[in-house]
Parts: sequence; structure tokens; C-alpha cells
Amino acid sequence: MSTSTYAVRDSATMLRRSLRHALRYPGMTISSLAMPVLIMLLFAGLFGDTLGAGLGGAAHGGSYINYIAPGIILMGVGSGCVGIAVAVCTDMTEGIVARFKTMAISRASVLTGHVVGNMIQTLISTALVIAVAMLMGFRPTAGPVEWLAAAGLMVLLTLALTWFGVALGLVSKTPEAASNKPLLVQFLPFLGSAIVPTDSMPAGIRWFAEYQPFTPLIETLRGLLTGGPIGHNGILAVSWCVVLLVIGYFWSKKLYNRDLTRS
Repeated sequence: MSTSTYAVRDSATMLRRSLRHALRYPGMTISSLAMPVLIMLLFAGLFGDTLGAGLGGAAHGGSYINYIAPGIILMGVGSGCVGIAVAVCTDMTEGIVARFKTMAISRASVLTGHVVGNMIQTLISTALVIAVAMLMGFRPTAGPVEWLAAAGLMVLLTLALTWFGVALGLVSKTPEAASNKPLLVQFLPFLGSAIVPTDSMPAGIRWFAEYQPFTPLIETLRGLLTGGPIGHNGILAVSWCVVLLVIGYFWSKKLYNRDLTRS
């Protein structure tokens, strides 16, 4: 077999390991799914009438759930950061990676298995969040092309945040610390246009909300799913995903190689 063939085989083995861990210890996956669902129930179910009236009532398809759902869906994508950060940190601190180092396996396969496994879990959780939103009254008007574009955007963001979560796990000293570091990523949509439009915010917060990564992502997904304007947000959304992906990948690679050298 060639070196690349061995790497693919070892990565598939690590992927099975990652998915088996997720099945045996589903708490992290369930919590990643529960958080965006609970937020949606809180804001759309309890506060929806009041917040929707503040947006003009009939805006965004006639229901506040149509406005809030895209942002909550992206919160679900962001929740995947926690699971992979904890999983990677656990592997690095409990010595299993040092043991893998003594075996004839591809060094990159450990992280590859984590990344692919987390992407599968996050995308399944995101699909379930979309299903819950539709049960609550979310009515997207997207056609097949718009759904395909929305899916591509969510896959790209999932990949970017997954590698960013790997880096956060590698830089953390304990799994508990790793679970706390991605909290900003999870709640950054709150400081964007997920719950209310940015032009309704105070000046300082509005400036931050308009220029942080999640606002163009939310506006792009909202435009694709509900037929609203996208404008330059589409280019900004993809650009932010690429920037986060490049930072997360090379940061993770540097930290991982450093840790392997030390162990």
C-alpha cells in the first residue's frame, strides 16, 4: 500500500473510534442539540409575539420564527465546537495520543478522525434543529438551489469551526477548560443579527454586531431560506469561513506537531 492509502485507512479507523465514543457517551451531542432548541423555544415560543411586533409583525414571512430560525440554526453549528474541543483535549491529556505515537499509524489520522466525526455529528444536530424550527412554524421559501447553497454554507462553516475547536482543545490543559473556551463562538450570534436587527442596537454594540463574523453568515442564510436580500453578505460569509478555516487548521497543525514532539 502507498503512504496515502495507509493514511486513509488509519483515518477511517479513527473516525469509527470517534463515532463509537459519541454513541457511548451521547451527553455532549445531546447538549449541543439541546442548547439551540431551548433558545428557540425561549425566544420564539415565549417572547416571539413581543419581539415579532417590534420587528413590524408581518416582516420576514409574517412570523418571528422565520426571522430567528436562521440564527438559531447557526448557533447549532457553533455548538459543535464544544464537543470536539473536549474530545481532542481528553485524548491529549490522558495519554492515548502518546500511545498512538508508538504505533504504526498515520500521525494526522487522529485529528482527521475527530474532524470528520464531529462534522457528521454537528450536521445531524443542525438538521434536527431545522426540523424543530419547522415544527414550531418556520416556513422557508427556499427552492432546491437555495437549499443547496444554504447546505454548502453550513458545511463550510462546520468545517471551519471544527478545526477552530480542535485548536482550542489542543491549547487547553484540561477537558473542563476546553469546554469553556468555545462559549464565545456559541453565543457570538447573540451579538449579531440572530435575535434582533443590528440597527436596533446601541451605537457601540451595533458597530461590533455589524462587523463580527456571524452577522453576514446569519443574513446570508436568512436570505437563502426566506427569500430576503443578501447583497454583499454572501461574499463576506464565505470569506469569514475561509479565514476561520485557515486559522484553525494551521493553528491546530502547529499545536499538534508541538505536542507530539514533546511527548
